[in-house]
Amino acid sequence: MVMEMKIIEGYIPFKGFKTYYRIVDGGNKTPLICLHGGPGSTHNYFEVLDCLAKTGRKVIMYDQLGCGNSYVEGHDELWNQETWMEELEALMKHLNIDSCHLLGQSWGGMLAIAYAIENKNEKLKSLILSSTLSSASLWAREQHRMIALMSEEEQEAILSADYNSKEYQMANEHYMQLHCAGPFDEDTPECVKREKKAGSRAYLIGWGPNEYTPLGTLKDFEYTNRLHEIGIPTLIISGTNDLCTPLVAKTMYDGIKNAKWHLMPGCRHMCFVDDHDTYCHNLEDWLASVD
Repeated sequence: MVMEMKIIEGYIPFKGFKTYYRIVDGGNKTPLICLHGGPGSTHNYFEVLDCLAKTGRKVIMYDQLGCGNSYVEGHDELWNQETWMEELEALMKHLNIDSCHLLGQSWGGMLAIAYAIENKNEKLKSLILSSTLSSASLWAREQHRMIALMSEEEQEAILSADYNSKEYQMANEHYMQLHCAGPFDEDTPECVKREKKAGSRAYLIGWGPNEYTPLGTLKDFEYTNRLHEIGIPTLIISGTNDLCTPLVAKTMYDGIKNAKWHLMPGCRHMCFVDDHDTYCHNLEDWLASVD
């Protein structure tokens, strides 16, 4: 018997704007809140995790302020960690969530780490840190280590920082295909390919011009030395070909007392797309073990 899962969509008021949310209502077990990457990447790709609601819980995702259905233009002062942390708290309050699992992918994992450490929040039952980081400086070093494995021509184009040149754009696209996602084809889930209102300005101001040049408000994101403050069970998931390199992932694993790590062979930054079944199986097992 296939269980029909209700999709609930809505908005919460936030800072004079509105934040879009989407809930897959699978039941009353501890809900899972998903924090997307970027900043500015939208919730869309998380729709591949709708299936997790069949374990009897709500799967909650939202477009962070600055992208997708929560797009805001002309407010660069908003694109910082404080805004997005306040937004997460506002979402929990609006939806009356007193306990949840928090899954953050890429920038969303940074947000999850900061939220867990800064808020000491008793609402968090567990963390799932998916292809993310605790140190912007380590992340940048690891990206440049992998860039050094590319062709000399591509290295020169990337290091030129001539972001408008055809050579740079082609080399950067190749780098992202090697370690993040794409190219997309008929087998790629619709939600991943769907046209979206990306928060390119939120990304530029929050992080920088690309993955390997953190220049924005998050450039000093450094929580490695505080990871021991995370006292809740934590699952780390990353891929062998990920922007989140095994060194980045192991740094988090080593720093968090009650952590488990799944390193997924052949997967890039979107492990839940590259090996969807394995990712979801691991996540289902995790949620069952800590619920």
